[in-house]
Amino acid sequence: MRLARVLLIAGLSLLTAACAPGQAETVAAPLDANALIEALTAPGAEVDDGGAVEQAFFSVDGRIVRVDGEDVQVFEYPDADARQAESELIQPDGSPNPTTMVTWIDQPNFWARGRLIVLYVGRQATTIERLSSALGQPLTEPWPGG
Repeated sequence: MRLARVLLIAGLSLLTAACAPGQAETVAAPLDANALIEALTAPGAEVDDGGAVEQAFFSVDGRIVRVDGEDVQVFEYPDADARQAESELIQPDGSPNPTTMVTWIDQPNFWARGRLIVLYVGRQATTIERLSSALGQPLTEPWPGG
């Protein structure tokens, strides 16, 4: 597991290598994928690399990060402005933008902070709590009965 974590961090470092250094990153306000992983592992979450992922409704490719066995999609943008342009389109019901309709297999949960949009499709309370602790409140609302 330690090797997987090191490989995950190394792989995500490649995503951020071309970005200029910005303001200091903190666990409370991760600006990139590496800081998010640190924020998740610090309280004891097991985080592993799950490979690449594409979503047609985002302009960047992402990575699947397994958090305690749950797949979480992490999309890292070149800067916060580029991320904000897309995260502002995400609707409270989980539609990634007003013109795209997605049939989700479970509750979509979106977060946006710094250069990241994070998507977790599911209702596992611990996963939602861990991501909310690192990223703030989700952009989306829980499904009824969820």
